[in-house]
Amino acid sequence: MKKLAIITTHPIQYYAPLFKLLTERKKISIKVFYTWGEKGNEKLFDPGFGKTREWDIPLLDGYDYEFINNISSDPGSHNYFGISNPGLKKILYDWKPDALLVFGWKFKTHLKIIRHFKGKIPVLFRGDSTLLDEKKGLSLKKYFRRFSLEKVYRYIDFALYVGTNNKAYFSAHGLSNKQLIFAPHVIDNERFSSNEEYYQSEALKWKHELHIPQNKPCILFAGKLESKKNPLFLVQAAIEFPEIHFIIVGNGHLERIIKHQAKGLHNMTLLPFQNQSKMPVVYRLADIFVLPSKGSRETWGLAINEAMASGRMIIASNKCGGAIDLIKEGINGFVINPEKEEFFKVLRWIQKSPNEIESFKNSSGKIIKEFSLEKLSACIEDLINAKVKLKLLSRN
Repeated sequence: MKKLAIITTHPIQYYAPLFKLLTERKKISIKVFYTWGEKGNEKLFDPGFGKTREWDIPLLDGYDYEFINNISSDPGSHNYFGISNPGLKKILYDWKPDALLVFGWKFKTHLKIIRHFKGKIPVLFRGDSTLLDEKKGLSLKKYFRRFSLEKVYRYIDFALYVGTNNKAYFSAHGLSNKQLIFAPHVIDNERFSSNEEYYQSEALKWKHELHIPQNKPCILFAGKLESKKNPLFLVQAAIEFPEIHFIIVGNGHLERIIKHQAKGLHNMTLLPFQNQSKMPVVYRLADIFVLPSKGSRETWGLAINEAMASGRMIIASNKCGGAIDLIKEGINGFVINPEKEEFFKVLRWIQKSPNEIESFKNSSGKIIKEFSLEKLSACIEDLINAKVKLKLLSRN
């Protein structure tokens, strides 16, 4: 089997199931090299949530991996010099991969590895940046940014783009269509869609304990309580729409403001951060999931994938990179500008058309099947076994 070395900073809940599935399918051989070092798998302070968090689902089961010694004096993915692994180059040569897949380039080691192995073995890159925050028109700042990024991406043979907005980003920075391979942004759909009766039963019990009415439309936001996610949108909506119940789940720097503004609102429920094992139940607390992000750097919004796999209707802003690919307007949800009036327009429709929500929820479950771990695995396997082979042949 062809051997693929995967370079990424630390274990996360979105990619661990992919690495496990690639190993189980046995169409390529993979090994994951974690550049943060072993500390990247410990309890970490998440500035977005404003608290230390540790995922409660297994992130290292079922695949081969190695934690690489990180000599940075300030280790972590929060800065370029936080990932410094002088020993990784030799470790990769000893493992003898047929190709590299690098997640993110804004780290000292990652950029060095991309540059070093260019022309030696095929270099694949995974990132989910978009141009959604870029201002229109020409500017000196934009010119130099484009110029700098084009220099970086010259070292990449193939970019695994996650969706429409991400593809436009790579194209704008010099990558040709032949270099762009669609590899959809996915989550473990099965974890959210299976055990439907159990999850729904647990959600109903929880709603009863929280005194959330069963006969009202219910809208949920779950995520970091930070400005770019725009959770205050829901507080404003709760004031204007007393016949709709709103739930905000999460922690972050806006938590105190949200609690203050929501004080006295009987149609709003506030819950703290919930870990991964509880999220399939959390999404079923509501009929509708909303992600009203206003940016900046809201690259995709994987919570949309999770909510759709849980069979929820979706409302998301056009600042979410994945909205254009995941939401079919008027079928499983709506894409809005991150402006109050557009959101309120959809809420008025929900009040007038409560019986149509079930159809939207069913559509979400069907649409998200096209964004699966199996599809992403197949994209990677096909590239390694076919296009990488052709690339190697063309060099000989």
